[in-house]
Amino acid sequence: MARAPQLAILCALSMTVAQGAVAQHLPDTVTTDVLRVCGDPGNMPFSERKEDGFENKIASIIADELKVKVRYYWLTQGPGFVRNTLGTGLCDLIVGQAFGSDLVQTTNPYYRSIYTLVTRAGDLDGVTALDDPRLKGKKIGVIAGTPPVNRMGDLGLIPDMKAYAPYALDPQRKHQTVAAEVIADLASKTIDAAVLWGPAAGWLAKQSGTAMVVTPLLKEPERPPMAYRIAMGVRIGENDWKRTLNTALRKRKADIEKVLRDYDVPLLDEDENKLAAPGER
Repeated sequence: MARAPQLAILCALSMTVAQGAVAQHLPDTVTTDVLRVCGDPGNMPFSERKEDGFENKIASIIADELKVKVRYYWLTQGPGFVRNTLGTGLCDLIVGQAFGSDLVQTTNPYYRSIYTLVTRAGDLDGVTALDDPRLKGKKIGVIAGTPPVNRMGDLGLIPDMKAYAPYALDPQRKHQTVAAEVIADLASKTIDAAVLWGPAAGWLAKQSGTAMVVTPLLKEPERPPMAYRIAMGVRIGENDWKRTLNTALRKRKADIEKVLRDYDVPLLDEDENKLAAPGER
């Protein structure tokens, strides 16, 4: 998931005196003159050092609303990411964080997405759920520890499943992320299908050079959940900062949604398991 991942400031004001007055209501650890984002330098389509991921674009939108510049503190996603970014005070905002996470305080969610089934075009067309009998005996790639693994176990798909380690920390690895490796294996026919978090799957499938079908898993039971709300993460107790971000998210909702759609993120209706039409969320 979003799979999950940045930073801080305060609403920039036109007058220095006014800015100082507002700043005293923010926790001392939040930097008010720049948006300090905790980011992964190699996690496309979410973020990258070149700042061409959709979370980078969204951070820029928030910074624009707050009238400040963005500054990144880069750290590869993995165990300890929150502790070594927000927790150390080196940055103030994680742009993509599962809503309700107990590791951070989250803003209001700004999108809702879902896990997807990814197939090569023409191979398993029409398969829209994991209980489809056509998936029996197929080698399905999935990232170990993600929610679809439990569902696949319930359906007897484990024997043929190919599980990928959730973090690719080897500096010599061929692909930037584990999800990119899964899509590359699907393109090369090493696996027959993949089950991936939609915000990663849509963009990676398009970049693969192979015609692929990305199908949101809208028909699965509620447990284990396949759909998640994504928010921004701040330090616990930084309530004024959270409110500042919520205001910016509300004001720039349309701009943020455009970025998400430009990166082929499957967007869901806020309350139902159905795809949201543009402007419906």
